[in-house]
Amino acid sequence: MNAERPNEPRPAPRDGQGRRQAFDKSQSAPRSGSVGMVLLVAVLLVGAAGGLIYIGPAHAETYILALLSVLGTIGVFALFALASGIMRLSSREQSNPLLKSVVDQGFDGIVVTDQAGRVFYANATYLDLIGAVDDNDVRPVERVFIGDPEVSEAIYRLLKAAREGRRLQEEVRIAGASGEAARWLRLRVRPLGESRRDARFAVWSIADVTRERERQENVFQELQHAIDYLDHAPAGFFSVDAQGDIVYLNATLAAWLDQDLAQVAVDSLKLADIVAGEGAALLTTLNAAPGDVKTEVLDLDLRTRTGRPLPVRLFHKVAYGADGAPGASRTLVLNRGKDSGEDAQRDAEVRFMRFFQNTPMAIATVDRNGRIARTNARFATAFDGMIGENRSILSVVNERDRGALEAAIKRAAGGQGDIPPVDAQLAGSNERWANFFVLAVEDKDSEGEAAIVYALETTAQRTLENKVYQQQKMESVGQLAGGIAHDFNNVLSAIMMATDFLLNAHKPTDPSFQDIIQIKQNANRAAALVRQLLAFSRKQTLRPQVLDLGEVLGDLGMLLKRLIGEKVTFAGVKHGRDLWPVKADLSQFEQVIVNLAVNARDAMPDGGTLSIRTTNVASAECAQFGHKGMPAADYVLVEVSDTGTGIPQDIIDKIFEPFFSTKEVGKGTGLGLSTVYGIVKQTGGFVYVDSAPGRTTFRIFLPRYVPAAEDKPAVGAPSIAPALDAAKSLEATKAAAETMAKQAQASADLTGQGVILLVEDEEGLRALNARGLTSRGYTVLEAGNGIEAMEVMEREGHVDLVVSDVVMPEMDGPTLLRELRARDPNVKFIFVSGYAEEAFAKNLPQDQQYHFLAKPFTLKQLVAEVKSTLTGG
Repeated sequence: MNAERPNEPRPAPRDGQGRRQAFDKSQSAPRSGSVGMVLLVAVLLVGAAGGLIYIGPAHAETYILALLSVLGTIGVFALFALASGIMRLSSREQSNPLLKSVVDQGFDGIVVTDQAGRVFYANATYLDLIGAVDDNDVRPVERVFIGDPEVSEAIYRLLKAAREGRRLQEEVRIAGASGEAARWLRLRVRPLGESRRDARFAVWSIADVTRERERQENVFQELQHAIDYLDHAPAGFFSVDAQGDIVYLNATLAAWLDQDLAQVAVDSLKLADIVAGEGAALLTTLNAAPGDVKTEVLDLDLRTRTGRPLPVRLFHKVAYGADGAPGASRTLVLNRGKDSGEDAQRDAEVRFMRFFQNTPMAIATVDRNGRIARTNARFATAFDGMIGENRSILSVVNERDRGALEAAIKRAAGGQGDIPPVDAQLAGSNERWANFFVLAVEDKDSEGEAAIVYALETTAQRTLENKVYQQQKMESVGQLAGGIAHDFNNVLSAIMMATDFLLNAHKPTDPSFQDIIQIKQNANRAAALVRQLLAFSRKQTLRPQVLDLGEVLGDLGMLLKRLIGEKVTFAGVKHGRDLWPVKADLSQFEQVIVNLAVNARDAMPDGGTLSIRTTNVASAECAQFGHKGMPAADYVLVEVSDTGTGIPQDIIDKIFEPFFSTKEVGKGTGLGLSTVYGIVKQTGGFVYVDSAPGRTTFRIFLPRYVPAAEDKPAVGAPSIAPALDAAKSLEATKAAAETMAKQAQASADLTGQGVILLVEDEEGLRALNARGLTSRGYTVLEAGNGIEAMEVMEREGHVDLVVSDVVMPEMDGPTLLRELRARDPNVKFIFVSGYAEEAFAKNLPQDQQYHFLAKPFTLKQLVAEVKSTLTGG
């Protein structure tokens, strides 16, 4: 240790001549022992015992006492020496010269101290490292480096660890003396042992790691040089992992892409950020066997930070692990956009590359067996995860259609042209379709390429076509159903009118009376079926009113419990808060809920749960349901759910078609759900279904009604529900409602006076209606169409009421109304029709007043409507 830095460790000797003896405080007092000393003690004891022979009895006791006193004094001094450490008992550990030699001559300096800093042991290497002159110059570690600011913090942490009985390691730099290089030391500290006594001692080790640090510094500098060379190379380099994260980007490529290397950190830049279009899929969808190293040469566009395309050629190398997982890539980037315009061939290649990679059609070249040679970015994106290890294009096609595509590729490989496109379903659980166009490769020298396959996905087109077809089919069926219903209503009106005449002519005791009643009941059932057809075709007459759906569904609760039976549990109605009002026909909406409940009951033959929920759906919330065709608006949602068997996915698109039923023959008409569909649609709403085994939910979206000043919610609106509590089926509920209406009108006086012009193209029905009105006291004039009605009016001059059909030859009802109102604005009018009132109301002036009676109707309903109109009711 020189005079300028007294606390600096003295340099170690350069050779073995300066090796010092290890310092051990436990051996500082000399200790020796021999067999001669033991024999001497034994002779003295034998001599003392023999002296008793020559001592008389009178002095023997004194002699023995003196001898014992001497021996006792020696024993006390021996115990004191052992306790104070002056003497020590030898042990096997202390006498192990091999272990002591290993520690004393170790490469690392070792010193043992207590918590007070006293040194109990130091090996020769430690003495050399600190430059100790003699045993009195042995110092603990903290005293060796005291006053050195570069080391003091590390020494403080080591001392703290020593006091706490922890292990710790630090590396410190020791400035060298004048003309000498600095050194690096590795300092370690640990407790001597785990026992409480050993924990009071700390074992310090010091190693000179200067050469190790120099080697690390050299490696780091070489690495820095390599990075510098790579950063400023005339080519770009990047590395991307399997997740698409850029893990390395050299300065050259960063400059090309206008990226700031200081801003590019791990996971902050994605492959999609620097690759234009769908080109990233080409780099992340490569397939190879486990353990393989694959290199692809790709021409595509990179994207600068400003969005400008940069044409490049990539040499993309990826190594795959034993489990088949790809590692980070090593990708070389060559800029093909430099000096554009000077090389026409290169410019043409760049233009073709951009067309090839950015076209919306998936393109691949294949060999005669269908194995893929090259693909564009769109192909890699469209069929990601569908191409197996064999790289066959046949694997992307459903097994059913593979033969057609394989045959097309074989024909192209044979040089044939004009190969028809192959319309095939793609493989996988999702239903996807694509058209494959196969062309032969004209270049016969093209290695491994026999055909070019263009794939155009048609899933969206097929879905749209199916929806349009389904809608057109529903509309066509609806028009057919409406036309049939109109004609059938005329027949039913004649039957029901005739049965009314027969009932008036026969007494209940007449044997034919029950047969007539049976005819009338069957006619009513037929009328109910016709009303369902009209509901599906959205041509039935509605009487919309403002409704509170919470109260309407609450009133239906008892009826639904009776309808679904004892096996099915009705969980009740879960009402939404502050439900918005809607405008709908009360009886028709009740029919919707009843039909869905009956349908749910039939889907739960072994029992289950039926539940209804209502809630408001704001315009912003419509998208979360994902229902197509429903515009964003405010709706009131009614959900009817059951825990039944569910609806199979292959028929779920057909359930709203009329006469479609999965029930046995005679157990259903197939009009229940079609009626629901028609009523909801005519109300302006939407109905959708989600079904799976064990859960089916019908969702009805009714548009929110914003009340005007003159509108009042129909809180107490008359409902069919109280009268239907005892009903067991939908037909029974309608019969009960009709019975109530008849009883209410039984005592009413339906006779009257006046001239009535009856216009009806069905001669038989016209005759029955005229007969019925005449029997009630009215004077009836008849006409077969609008032209005849005008002639009657010219001849008679005035009538009190016109009862006219809507659809008639030569001149229909709305035209007749306009003509008669032009001559007599006060003439009263009743339209009768099997179509809905809304079907022709749009053809009338908005200020026209008229009454409407839907076919089929009974005699009492006809005369009641006539009298009500004439009396101004």
